[in-house]
Formats: sequence, structure tokens, C-alpha cells
Amino acid sequence: MFVSTNPATGQPIATHAAHDAAALARILDAGLAAKADWWLRPMEARCQALLRLADLFEARVDPLARLAALEMGKLLPEAEAEVRRCARACRFYARMAPRWLADEPCPSETGRRMVVYEPLGVILAVMPWNFPYWQVMRAAVPLVAVGNAVAVKPAPNVMGAAMALEGLFAEAGFPADLVRVVRVPEALVPAAVAHTAVAGVTLTGSVRAGAAIGALAGANIKKAVMELGGSDAFIVLADAVLDDCCVAAETARMRVCGQACIAAKRFIVERPLYDAFGRRLADMLAAHRPGDPFDPAATLGPLARLDLLENLDRQVRQSVAAGARLVAGGHRLDRPGFFYAPTLLADVRPGMPAFDEELFGPVAALVAAEDAEAALALANASPYGLGGSVWTADTARGLALARRLEVGMATVNAVPRSDFRLPFGGVKRSGYGRELARHGLLEFANIKTLVVEEP
Repeated sequence: MFVSTNPATGQPIATHAAHDAAALARILDAGLAAKADWWLRPMEARCQALLRLADLFEARVDPLARLAALEMGKLLPEAEAEVRRCARACRFYARMAPRWLADEPCPSETGRRMVVYEPLGVILAVMPWNFPYWQVMRAAVPLVAVGNAVAVKPAPNVMGAAMALEGLFAEAGFPADLVRVVRVPEALVPAAVAHTAVAGVTLTGSVRAGAAIGALAGANIKKAVMELGGSDAFIVLADAVLDDCCVAAETARMRVCGQACIAAKRFIVERPLYDAFGRRLADMLAAHRPGDPFDPAATLGPLARLDLLENLDRQVRQSVAAGARLVAGGHRLDRPGFFYAPTLLADVRPGMPAFDEELFGPVAALVAAEDAEAALALANASPYGLGGSVWTADTARGLALARRLEVGMATVNAVPRSDFRLPFGGVKRSGYGRELARHGLLEFANIKTLVVEEP
């Protein structure tokens, strides 16, 4: 049994029965049968189903957003934007998949040679809770466009959102068993990975989860894509426009209450701007109004779970004990639910949890750099490599530094975020493989060579 809890109150709101091993096997077998039918349908029919799915998302923005806000505490406007992004992704792949998946003829002196793209089977998608619709859809839409089936293993606290997605796929005209939710505990994930119908695994989650499931996929000789979070650097050079980069910094850190993998977490600032940047960011954090996600006046929701709040508080306390300076916040708010005060830690250095670990919550770590080269070295002195940004008035210099960031996405004077038009993923302990764009579309395609010689 899975229990959903309202993070704004700490009270349970729903329960969901778990699938046992036999039910899991039936769902996976049915998914493989659905895939056999689905991928033989014309590409036009698959794309029409994606367009119908986009229509459903647009028609259900309000109820879907409210469910996400209730289950994981996301502010209602943020949840609405997430639902609309799912619709746009469906339309994007409906437009681009026919071109990207078309047979590719190859030069040949005799006969014919071509590359074709075919589905692999059922893909197990182990999904997180922070974007309960978008995370699933950015994996599922490319997968079904290729012709695969998808078995979604959602985070337990957003099971309702996952079930809503399953219903939308069926309503849009996809085969009933093509996209299914498997409501299984962690103990049954190895059985899912090993099942003969499962051809690959895509996971967004923690390093611990990625290491465990990546090992299972390897042991079963199955393709895997891993997106395992990050500790993104936000480099501010001395010539940056202070107002612009502070506004961007606040947005990059506090969106979804700081619970985004691609969020900026380490703010590495050259000395001439260090104090002014810290004062401005502290004022902006202090201006936030924590509240219920349904309250239009609230600008900061709760963390999604109590254990997340407790781990964040540990990271703050241990960093302060190691020499970080607490500028603002640093405590749980005295109210029901899982609320944590917007927090700024200054004088953060390597060796502190605020530098070395991923901060998943409304906590910003301010790091001083003597010059641009030192800032780059600090940015790369992380086990993670998901995203990073450089802020400067000299875009040529910024681009040169961004090229040297050891990340999957680097930006200059812009906040990194997942975009269905661009490949998304990381390096180092942030994982491997790519989602989105054509790169993500082909991760779980059989890139097959065909040779035909005339008799």
C-alpha cells in the first residue's frame, strides 16, 4: 500500500494498492504485446495520438495542476506551467518524429543500404516526484514515438499523478497496455529490470538509486539512461550585471522550492561582486512568502517529504559547523507541513556538505573566487556534472568558460533547464545518456542496418 501525504499539512490524502510480482509480470507481458501492435501502425497514426494527448493536457490543466500541488507541494502556477509544457512536448515530437525516424539511405555502388529505427520493447521508467508529469512525459513521449511500450515506476508520493497520466494515454487512443504504471515497492524493481519484456531502463533519481538500478541493467545486458541530479554552479564574473544575475539566481535556486536537479546550487562569485551579490540575494530570499501551494500570495511551497527536510537541515547544520556563515534562514518553519526557511550560506568551501552534496531545497551556497580561473576550478570540483552557467558582460569570454565546464548543459547569461528541443543529461555522478531532442528519441531505438542486394 502506498500513502500520499499533503506536504503542506503533513496529513495523508490517498492510498494506492501495490502490485505484487504476478501483477507486475502481467503488466510487462501485456506491454510487450501492445508494443508489437503499436509500432506497426503508420507513423502518422502515432503522431495523431500524440496530438490528441496534447489536447487532453491542455483541456485538463487545472485538475492536473491541482493534483500535483496537493501531492508534492508545488505552487499551483508552477504546476500549471508543467502541464502545459507536457502538451508542447507532445506537439513537438508529433512534428519532428517522422523526420527523425525516417529511413536513411546510405551510399552504395550496388544494391541498397539503409539505416532504420525500430523500437526495443518495454522500457522501465523509474521516475521521481519533483516534476510528476514532466519527468514522465519527457521520457515517455520519445519512447512511444519510436514505438516502445513504457512501464512507469513512479515515486510513491506522486502515485495519483502517475495514474492520471496512464488514464490520459488510454483516453488519447494509445493501446490500453502501452503506457502503464507499475505500483511496486523497491524490492520488486530487480524483477522488473530482469523481466524478458523489459529492454531498457531510464531513471531520474538519486546517485544511490542510479548505482543500484544501473548495476541491475548491466547485469541483465539492458540499455540504461541515468539522470542522477546535480550541484550546478552559477558563476558570476566581476563584470556581470548585478541586478540581472541576482534575479536569475533567485529564480534558479527557488523554483519548485529548490527541488530541481538542474537548479543552481553553488553560487561562485568573483571577489569584487561577492559581498554585493550576497546582500542582494539574501534580501530576495527573505522576501519570499511561504504558504499553501493553492494560496495565490504564496511564493514558496513546502518540501515534498519530511525526510527531505530533515536531510536538508543536516546539510545546513554540518556546513555551519565546518565554517560556513549562516546569512539567512537555516531552520524549519514553525507551522504545519514540511516548510524550510529560505536559507543563504556564505563562505562555503569544498569539504562542506553545502559544496560537495546536492542541496535539494531552498538553500543557496555562496562561494568566493579570486578570479575567473579559480571560479571555473571550483565549479568543476564537484562529483556532479549536470548543468552550470556563467554570468558576464563579455559573452565571448563567458562562452570560452562555459565550454570548459564539466557538465551536460552550460549556459551564458541564462538559467539551464530541460527543453524538449535540446538534449538533456549529465556527466560524472550526474549520470549518462540523454533525454529529449533527437538524441533522446534514439536512446531506446534499435539503430538497424539493412542491406539489399539484387539477385
